[in-house]
Amino acid sequence: MSPLPPVKMSVPGAALSEKHDGGSQSEEAERSEIERTGESFAHLNEKAILRKMDIRLIPMLALLYLLSFLDRGNIGNAKIEGLQEDLGLTDDQYNWCLTAFFFTYAAFEVPSNLMLKKIRPSIWLPAIMVAWGVVMTLMGIVHNFTGLLTARIFLGVTEAGLFPGVAYYLTNWYKREEMQLRQAMFFSAASIAGAFSGLLAFAIGKMDGVGGLHGWQWIFILEGIATVLVAVLAFFTLHDFPETATFLTEEERALVVFRLKYQGQSKRNDHAMVAQADDFKWKYVRQAFLDWQIWVNIFVYWGIVCPLYGISLFLPTIIRTLGYESSTAQLMTVPIYITAAILAVIVAYFSDRVGRRSPFIIVPLLIMVVGFSMCIASGNPRVVYGGVFIAACAIYPAFPGVIAWLSNNLAGSLKRSVGMAVQIGVGNLGGAMASNFYRAKDAPRYRLGHGLELGFIGAGIVASLILLVGYSTANKKRARKMEDGDLGRYTQQKLSEKGDKAITFRYVY
Repeated sequence: MSPLPPVKMSVPGAALSEKHDGGSQSEEAERSEIERTGESFAHLNEKAILRKMDIRLIPMLALLYLLSFLDRGNIGNAKIEGLQEDLGLTDDQYNWCLTAFFFTYAAFEVPSNLMLKKIRPSIWLPAIMVAWGVVMTLMGIVHNFTGLLTARIFLGVTEAGLFPGVAYYLTNWYKREEMQLRQAMFFSAASIAGAFSGLLAFAIGKMDGVGGLHGWQWIFILEGIATVLVAVLAFFTLHDFPETATFLTEEERALVVFRLKYQGQSKRNDHAMVAQADDFKWKYVRQAFLDWQIWVNIFVYWGIVCPLYGISLFLPTIIRTLGYESSTAQLMTVPIYITAAILAVIVAYFSDRVGRRSPFIIVPLLIMVVGFSMCIASGNPRVVYGGVFIAACAIYPAFPGVIAWLSNNLAGSLKRSVGMAVQIGVGNLGGAMASNFYRAKDAPRYRLGHGLELGFIGAGIVASLILLVGYSTANKKRARKMEDGDLGRYTQQKLSEKGDKAITFRYVY
């Protein structure tokens, strides 16, 4: 699980990740050892350990992602502060600057997650953060289309590793039934970033003329400097993996590791618990690229991320074209994002509580349909604002769900790392598409943009239903095989290597 040498733990069974030795120890003896290990942790307060992890991990991760989302989306705020006019950009050139970011952002996500397996998170994540903070600062001194386009391309390269890296990083600490709430707490920073961005842009825009710079230049410069400063702090505050967590006792570290290795097994066959594979083998990378569920999940991801980027990149512009002043438009984005952040955490709590993902994705997708339909159907500014409000309040709760859903159903840390990077990398090409949905010539109704969002949402609903049926069918087949005694055909090592394809593994749906 960790690139670092594991801490030696005296708790029985802490080293149960060792491969099956081909017969020197019987299956029955190994299962008994697992059961004894589980019992040795009975005196520990698991909820208290989770609270310690939440306090030490989530706030810093949320701050990192807040700055990431702030820095990639603040170009929308800069636009209505005069960026396009001052640089002499055509509408097509501006959209190219938005689009170019996502090509490099998508291309570098899988390599970044592979690097995360080799380099400690406390080094890799702050390092890429320093890099994009420098790029963001330099974006404040560009003078033309070429400069802005180049900066956006490099911003995509440097930011690529943060979100898939943190999404995977959390799976090395929390069990799958605990994941969505933590993903939501971390991702809700994006909602806060949206609100914060509007407030910051409103305040920084007043600096127009200071130092001979425009207000939009100060937006990039100050937010870039803030990113670098937080990155320096992150070098000293981020923890790597449970095996080396100094805020946990030796027994607590052993329990966290044990919980993660034996998750995802059939509740009716606890005696058949199988450790997830943690070693680096290229076959696990290949399996990730060939797994059907990842590619179907990407369509669900697009159904959420296209509206997400449509909202984050164009919301100030959409509101301004309804007849409001720039400063008012900036402030009117704030209540939308605050409400969306609160709802994301509430929905995630109930999703984890009931142990299901699909209902908490499909229902928000249907609500998005209502919101964007309101935007298309009416030219009344209040109705359009209400439609965007409703859509955003469904988008932000759904996004952590689609990330948690796939991570729950990929077993083996390397396959999960690569699979999540593929999902987020290819999925974020939806951002490249959404960057071109809202054309200036379509203002103020933006019917084409809203219509395209509805098309992707519809595809997301269909893909969600395909996954739901596929997972349910696979679980039933595996249950029948277990009842027929097929488990005896496999060694513990073979089951571990098969990961989420093992008959003992159960998909979450």
